[in-house]
Amino acid sequence: MNPTGDPYPSHDAVLEQAAQWKADNKGVALATVVATWGSSPRPVGSLLAIDEGGQFTGSVSGGCIEGAVVAEALDVIQSGEHKLLDFGVSDDNAWEAGLTCGGEVRILVERIG
Repeated sequence: MNPTGDPYPSHDAVLEQAAQWKADNKGVALATVVATWGSSPRPVGSLLAIDEGGQFTGSVSGGCIEGAVVAEALDVIQSGEHKLLDFGVSDDNAWEAGLTCGGEVRILVERIG
C-alpha cells in the first residue's frame, strides 16, 4: 500500500520501475487511463508499466483487464506504435477481459524510451 492508502503502487513508484527496466536495457511500455465512464475501478491518470518480458507494476483497472493490457503492451513494445484501447460492458471483449463492473475505460499504451 502506498502512503495515500491506495493498495496500488504510487505513480512515482510505477515510473521508477519503468526507468529501472529501461536502465536494464529492456523494452518498456506505459499504459495510462485517459478516460472512464460509469463505475470504472481506477481513475483517469492511473498507470501500468510493462516490460518486454511481461512483468508489470501499477494498475489500470484493479485487476479486471490488466492481462489484456499487458498483451497489447507487448505488441506496442515490439512495433513502437501506440494503441488506444477501449474496454466496457458494451464491448465484445468485456466478458473475456473481465470488466464486468458496469463501467468503461479507455487506456493509452505507449512505448517509452
